[in-house]
Amino acid sequence: MTAIRFDPALPWWAIGALAVLALLVAAFALWRGLRGWAWRGLAGLAAALALAGPALEIGTRAGLSDIVILLDDRSASQELPERAAQSDAAVERLSAQLTALPNTELRRVTVGDDPDGTLLATAISRAAAAEPEARLAGIIAVTDGRIHDPAMLPADLPAPVHVLLTGRSQDWDRRLVIEEAPAFGLIDQEVTIRLRVEDQGALPDGLSQGSVNLRLSVDGEEAQSVAVPLNTSLDLPVIPSHAGQNVVQIAVDPVLGELTDRNNAAAISINGVRDRLRVLLVSGEPHAGERTWRNLLKSDAAVDLIHFTILRPPDKSDGVPVSELSLIAFPTRELFLERIDDFDLIIFDRYSVQGILPAEYYMNIVRYVREGGAVLVSAGPEMASVESLNLSPLGEILPARPTGRVVTQPFLPRLTEDGQRHPVTAALPGGGGQDGVPEWGRWLRMTEVMPDPQAQVALTGADDLPLLILDRVDDGRVALLTSDQVWLWGRGFEGGGPQLELLRRIAHWSMKEPELEEETLISDISDGLSVRFTRRTMGDGAGPLVITRPDGSTEEVPLIPDGPGRFIADWTAPEPGLYRLQDGNLRRVLALGPSAPREFEQTVADAALLAPLVEATGGGIHRLSDGVPDLRQTRAGRAASGTGLGGGWIGITPREAATVTGLERRPVLPGWAWLALVAGLILTGWLAEGRRGRAV
Repeated sequence: MTAIRFDPALPWWAIGALAVLALLVAAFALWRGLRGWAWRGLAGLAAALALAGPALEIGTRAGLSDIVILLDDRSASQELPERAAQSDAAVERLSAQLTALPNTELRRVTVGDDPDGTLLATAISRAAAAEPEARLAGIIAVTDGRIHDPAMLPADLPAPVHVLLTGRSQDWDRRLVIEEAPAFGLIDQEVTIRLRVEDQGALPDGLSQGSVNLRLSVDGEEAQSVAVPLNTSLDLPVIPSHAGQNVVQIAVDPVLGELTDRNNAAAISINGVRDRLRVLLVSGEPHAGERTWRNLLKSDAAVDLIHFTILRPPDKSDGVPVSELSLIAFPTRELFLERIDDFDLIIFDRYSVQGILPAEYYMNIVRYVREGGAVLVSAGPEMASVESLNLSPLGEILPARPTGRVVTQPFLPRLTEDGQRHPVTAALPGGGGQDGVPEWGRWLRMTEVMPDPQAQVALTGADDLPLLILDRVDDGRVALLTSDQVWLWGRGFEGGGPQLELLRRIAHWSMKEPELEEETLISDISDGLSVRFTRRTMGDGAGPLVITRPDGSTEEVPLIPDGPGRFIADWTAPEPGLYRLQDGNLRRVLALGPSAPREFEQTVADAALLAPLVEATGGGIHRLSDGVPDLRQTRAGRAASGTGLGGGWIGITPREAATVTGLERRPVLPGWAWLALVAGLILTGWLAEGRRGRAV
């Protein structure tokens, strides 16, 4: 490499002024008719050029090797039939051919699995950007063409891009497509999942018409089947049955010959929420804490409360007109017979049996509880009297029997062993004070009861007598608080206590809120496939947790104690999909990742998304099922892909890049030569003028 460089002895403006002056002198001499005008001008220009310092810059070049990038797609979809073997054969042969080429370097890039799918376009852009543009001779991608980041493809590249497509031209597949799925749904109200069963690829004759069998299962229960048409969008109704995660599994029966059945199923999580919690509060004898329950429930925006206070029994005559006791008549029949199933919870606050409710009403409440309803009794001294609810038909579902004794002495509520485990009372603020003594105020009165063997006593009071008793009755729940003194905590008596939190937990446990279940398995998902399992139980131990993977294999995960009745485990799933969890009789279903794995949404090999880049760079697309194409070197501007007698071929373009390893600068003429040249030109001009004078 040779070039002319300048090293001026004066500023360029001075050198330019000298050159202009020389030209003006030559022009003046020409105007005067002097014969040496040309020599005088050349002498001035030569002087200006000498001051510019021209020099020859001579560089020494070294050739650089060409670079070829080979991208090997090893995403999950490349594990479909024959594709891995095709990729292995193509990569091995191309690597050998490229390595054998002189002056050529091979860059291998492996594209693996990613939560966002196959990011081949990103890999192409990064690999090309990492290499000098002048050395890039070609890019070859061995892939099924199913990429999930087409926006990252460059518009053009300085070298041909070739795609070697795995799979077969006769491949076909059937898949389940979830078009719309709700994230939330109201409990016991219908939500709609929009889906379709779609066929792709070269579908065999006779399979493109008719219907397929669709199986639907909620929370791992027995699947229901329904026939649905092919390639048609339809709405599938689903009813969330409980609060929290409702996992809906939808599957299509596999068909012999399709590429995979991994996309024949989908798992959708619908979070069940209550529209409103409907509570019926019936207060009996007025007392200091009568408004405690009302204030609590009215402060919760998610609760619809109906509250009645029984001011006077029917047989009592005190001369007060009925119109002054109540604004409306107590609609007992409507509430306890006709609309009782509309309520999520019925609370009896110091209610005594006074003949207002007939026996059939109590029996209907018993039915309501056994079928899934909830009753909470906040009792006072009336529980120990002949007007006790225990003596009504409701007594058969109450979790304790009163002895008839009322304890009237100060006492400190304490957590039992069950209370430390039960989520209603576990970790109550102030419950774990110094030496295990709660940092709460005392209560002053309670009723002595004898709890049923199956009931759970969470709090005790005076003489370790049961204070809070929780029980399950068939599908329903019953809670009994044997004191009406909880309001003392709200008033700050002797420091008070967690009144609102305790009452809120009791009410919400009664209404089956998932976070307050005593036997439950909670899955907290983070970072895609990382899960923390929390097992709550009233037992002394739990686990190991048996996890059934989407492929049917099982794994046992040990659970580590994390407090009374609480066990945890951290676990990472190997892949997205539907997992079944089991610990003893407790079973759950867990959906991880998208409703269906993204790698298997589109499985038939297709290079349509890569075609624009291939066309822009002059490359080619070849199916490996037709054989691995030959590798050639082609000149820039000529075809880089084609088909010959021996099959297809792809070309790389040698770039002949080089780098400068040395640099030498030499003056065009030494200083004395410039001086001799300028002097010679001036002398020649003088002699030319002198000859003219002698001729005259």
